[in-house]
Formats: sequence, structure tokens, C-alpha cells
Amino acid sequence: PLKAITERHHPYLVELIASEAGVKPADVIDFEMILFDTQKPTLGGLLEEFIFSARLDNLNSSFCATMGLIGSVADKSALENDSSIRLIALFDHEEIGSRTAQGADSNALPAVIRRLSALPSSSQGNVDVSTAFEQTLSTSFLLSADMAHGVHPNYAAKYESDHRPELNKGPVIKINANARYATNSPGIVLLQEVARKATHEGGVGVPLQLFVVRNDSSCGSTIGPILSAALGARTLDLGNPQLSMHSIRETGGTYDIAHSINLYKSFFQNYAELHQAIVVD
Repeated sequence: PLKAITERHHPYLVELIASEAGVKPADVIDFEMILFDTQKPTLGGLLEEFIFSARLDNLNSSFCATMGLIGSVADKSALENDSSIRLIALFDHEEIGSRTAQGADSNALPAVIRRLSALPSSSQGNVDVSTAFEQTLSTSFLLSADMAHGVHPNYAAKYESDHRPELNKGPVIKINANARYATNSPGIVLLQEVARKATHEGGVGVPLQLFVVRNDSSCGSTIGPILSAALGARTLDLGNPQLSMHSIRETGGTYDIAHSINLYKSFFQNYAELHQAIVVD
């Protein structure tokens, strides 16, 4: 048998768990415990230019996408002449591989898109919808929004000299030749046009950054390649830069929140028009 639980763990910790459970420490056979940051997010920096929070990866992108979608339909007439469906998908379990019933590597999103594609259209009447799903995917575009590694001032040498994402300088387009990210040049062209058309209080346009991992460094991935392979839809990987990714409390830029919201809002508003103008020869 294993050693007594008070020998394997600090006795104070065992006493605390036993107290919460209403039993004696000797009655605790074993336990699983995960540390969880319960503190609220807070702003910091001389100009409150930083946001310190747990789970910025990927609640940051989830919040920006939601607010961008809401902002894109603030005008009641926004959808009257729009031929596209505006959709965001917020998945669980990306960090453990996405292969769950509600993860990105499941049938959740394809099933939703298939059902939406087959909805009857009042303008088209009775039409054949047997290939509507495939036709929808061929004209769709996926923005895979996941956080990016901002350059750490103490480890700048770990980054390519021209690919050092900075906090508060705008969303980061992520590129990888081994398809760890799903970005390609037509997607970059599309997003640049979307960024140029973004209008917001105080100006026009959203700044963008490019990031490529050094060739001698390993590269993480996102749900972008997973969904791109499953759907066959054009895809681009991007996200706001941050520091301390996957730590219990992460650091991001406050201005990047507004940049991303405006970018996603513009994407929803302008995609139907823009994607037809991008020709790949």
C-alpha cells in the first residue's frame, strides 16, 4: 500500500480538505485537486494598458468574437441585404486535444452548419438542398481566433527579428509552413481588407501583425487546422498577443480588446462583399 495520505501530502492541506468534507483527516483516502485563480481580472500598467486575468487564453478571443457579432447587427437593417450567415462557435477542451462531444474535433459545428444550410429560403422557394451544405462550405471563411505569444522583453532572441508580436499593436496573423496554422495568402489579403474597412470611435482601420515561429523552435497549433480539414472551408489563424500563456494568471493588452472587436465586427459586415473580389489565379 501507499504511504499514509498525511505523509504523501502536507498535513495542513489534508486537514483543510477533511474540514471542507466534514470528516476526519484519517478518513480521507485520496483526492484530486486543481488550483484555480478566483481573483477578478484587473487592469495594470502606468496607463492601464495591461489586463491581468486567468484564462485569457482563450476567453479573450471568445469575448471579442461575441461583442463583434453583437456590434455587427446593432443596426436593425444590417441583415436585410446580407447573403451570409454570421456565426461564432465557442468550443470546450481545445487544450486537451478537442476530441470531445463538444470540442472542435467533433461533429458539433458541421451538424449546425448542415442544418442551417438546409433551411428553406423565402426568396428561392422549393429548391434542391441536397448539396447545400457543401456549397455553403465552399463560400465560407473561418477565422480561428486563439491567443498568440507576444514577445517577452527578456527572451526577444527566441523570435524572428521581423516576427515579434507586441501587446497593444493589434491582432496577430499566425503562419506556419507545416500547417500547424491554417493561414494562407488569400486569407491574409481578405483580413487586410476587412481591417481597412473597420470603422470605430476615433478612427478607421485596425492594425495587424504577422507571426512566424522560428524554424528551430517547435510550434503549437489551434483548432484552425482541425476545422479546416473537417470542413474544407478557407481558414485563417489569428489572435491577440499575450504574455504568460497557460500560467495561472496571464497578461494581455487592453487596446487589443478593442482592436479585435472592431476587426470581427468588420468581418461580419463586409465578408459577403469582399470574398467575391479576391481571385486566386
